Amino acid sequence: MYSSPQPSQAPAATPEEFRAALGQLASGVALVTACDPEDGEDVGMTATSFLSVSLEPPLVLVSVREDSRMDDVLTRAGTWAVSLLGEEHRTLASRFAMKGRLSDRLLFADTPHRRGEHSGSPLVEGALATVECRTEQRVTAGDHVLVVGRVLHAAVPGPAGRPLLYFRGDYRRLG
Repeated sequence: MYSSPQPSQAPAATPEEFRAALGQLASGVALVTACDPEDGEDVGMTATSFLSVSLEPPLVLVSVREDSRMDDVLTRAGTWAVSLLGEEHRTLASRFAMKGRLSDRLLFADTPHRRGEHSGSPLVEGALATVECRTEQRVTAGDHVLVVGRVLHAAVPGPAGRPLLYFRGDYRRLG
């Protein structure tokens, strides 16, 4: 693993500077889901840090906050899923992004979804695309964990849809 040779006293951007700069990068919005093997409860997390890593083998990466509920569940569950959200999923994305929400069970009760055949995780009906994954690697990076998943199955149920984007701290529409 590569580690920067620079001394630890090197200057670093403040969180405010970093957030302002990276807010200029438009990101797709995804719902990452898993079924907790400990209690059978479904959990979900809105993510703007989801990306393709490799075509051969098919690998993706999602960044989750270290010690979060999603991090805990992904540590226990070997499989998980991602639904790429369209413009019509703005409210859904907001609900699963809320900090301190009471129960994902209530959120899933109001969300049309089906179980992924390969992961057992919820897949959002009407998503632009879905992928089901098995965790290949976990890498600690600052206050987050980068979870690399091997894609077990990928589908494009909504090819004509328009993506939901996140830009400058808010959800946006394309064009």
